[in-house]
Amino acid sequence: MTKNKLEEEILASFERDEWQSVPNAKREIARYTGYARSALAKDRRVNVRLSSRDLEELQARAAEEGMPYQTLLSSVLHKFVTGRLVDSTTTQETTGRKRAG
Repeated sequence: MTKNKLEEEILASFERDEWQSVPNAKREIARYTGYARSALAKDRRVNVRLSSRDLEELQARAAEEGMPYQTLLSSVLHKFVTGRLVDSTTTQETTGRKRAG
């Protein structure tokens, strides 16, 4: 089995004895699970006005991805606010692909 660079780095770190057991692991897992649940909870409703064209394109893109358009919109907004939204022009330049439009 071939290891990627990250796996090799993790293994080397483990072999250098840089890893330590976490005391009360079950309690820590429960604590971080709670953090994740509260961070990912969808507890607010938002109304947004979009142009008909943008909504139609969003719905078409969501259909291509096999998900409801609301889920796609929520995902895009989440990636934007967490700084993980990738600029498509940068991706297109590196892959050589251009989007129609």
